[in-house]
Amino acid sequence: QGQVAESGGGLVQAGGSLRLSCTASGYKISTDCMGWFRQAPGKARDGVARIRGDGERYYDPSVEGRFTISRDTVKKTAYLQMNDVKPEDSGTYYCAALRTSSETCTIGGLERDAYWGQGTQVIVSS
Repeated sequence: QGQVAESGGGLVQAGGSLRLSCTASGYKISTDCMGWFRQAPGKARDGVARIRGDGERYYDPSVEGRFTISRDTVKKTAYLQMNDVKPEDSGTYYCAALRTSSETCTIGGLERDAYWGQGTQVIVSS
């Protein structure tokens, strides 16, 4: 089995930066496919960024150019560097690690079958 745990959330002013971390643990968990999702109050959870085993990255258009997803395979940790944050970036950020290699490494694949963290809250003040 495996689990992931997020950290790094907090309060930040608009235009500022924040870095979220997601550490995976457990002998079965792989960090080949990891992603970040966010959920604003009263809204659905949306995919923000995803990194594949070959390093290919996907970003939601709302964060492209401002956020960067990266990964340290030795530390089994994924990061989300958030720059030039906006109030609409506020929400609870969740990390996901794909559970099975039979699922595709996409936002949809992670939504269907992944290990999920408990979330870390980000509040961007204007």
